[in-house]
Amino acid sequence: MSVVVAPSPILAVPGAVAGAAGSPDAAVAWHYGDPFGEQRAAAQRVAIVDRSHRFVLKITGAERLTWLHTITSQHIANLSDGRSAESLDLDLNGRVLHHFVLTELDGTAWIDTEADRGPALLEFLAKMVFWADAKPVEAPDHVVLSLLGPRAGALTETLGLTALPDTYDAVPLPSGGFLRRMPWPSADSFDLVIPRDQLADRWAGLTAAGAEPAGMWAFEALRVAALRPRIGLDTDERTIPHEARWIGGVDEHGAVHLDKGCYRGQETVARVHNLGKPPRHLVLLHLDGSADERPSTGEDVTAGGRTVGRLGTVVDHYEFGPIALALVKRTIPADTALTAGPSAAAIDPDSVPTDDAHQAGRVAVDRLRGR
Repeated sequence: MSVVVAPSPILAVPGAVAGAAGSPDAAVAWHYGDPFGEQRAAAQRVAIVDRSHRFVLKITGAERLTWLHTITSQHIANLSDGRSAESLDLDLNGRVLHHFVLTELDGTAWIDTEADRGPALLEFLAKMVFWADAKPVEAPDHVVLSLLGPRAGALTETLGLTALPDTYDAVPLPSGGFLRRMPWPSADSFDLVIPRDQLADRWAGLTAAGAEPAGMWAFEALRVAALRPRIGLDTDERTIPHEARWIGGVDEHGAVHLDKGCYRGQETVARVHNLGKPPRHLVLLHLDGSADERPSTGEDVTAGGRTVGRLGTVVDHYEFGPIALALVKRTIPADTALTAGPSAAAIDPDSVPTDDAHQAGRVAVDRLRGR
């Protein structure tokens, strides 16, 4: 589905450079003239990132959480007021269609997701209501800003708060909207979901209080280094949750709870967890920066001329240089020499997930066979 997002008014800030035309971030600033300095600010001080191109929707009705629990992958039936969670919508074969962040606050479940996925997610939710007391609607009057960095606590007075929330907790803001803490792209990450008409004033107030403007380049660099996938960039039409590190409950900072059922695609999740292994896994690649061009998202990752994976987000990091996320075949050793587009590439060995846990279904089968 093609979605056109209006350019953010924050693009009028001096030095703002919009994301590349046609990219998911074209409507907001990619940087403000000092990409690596902005990354340092986000990692070491406090930076503010315009993410107002996120698609925001809300769900009201007494059964909003129990209903949503039955059709998505996370355990949210008893999500308490002021708590957040990540969840997925899967197709019948367990392939990921949507990833979203949910916040339950004061009788409303707020959801934000990628702009190009939002209308389809809303359409799916609306079709699945049936007789439940739940009403999903778009909330175009709300936008997302992010604060990143260990000095975010210095902004509490400006935000109108006495303290910052814990991970996945959310607190209402005195002037409307709310602030929630996220576990990524860094340990000190906060999202403001605020009325759209407050966007410019909030930006001005927070930057005056010490938050340094940073573009989506900084956000993406920290996200890639943290091995956090972005749907549509680091996933393709075949991606299943196990491949993209989305397995886990709220306390595990995941998006797929393994002890619940009743949602589309559950059978694939259970089968892989209990009996098999995912065909691919998400890893961090270090790219050879001497190539004339950077590889592009979606290009093949090859080994000896053979395709062994798919390249995801490619970004230049202020410490690590050019890096990327990639879905590669699980059987590829970490020390394999790889090529991604015009660049030589190497898997970061620390990014390779371990998959040596005993699987309940496989253990049971082996017992039946006398192994």
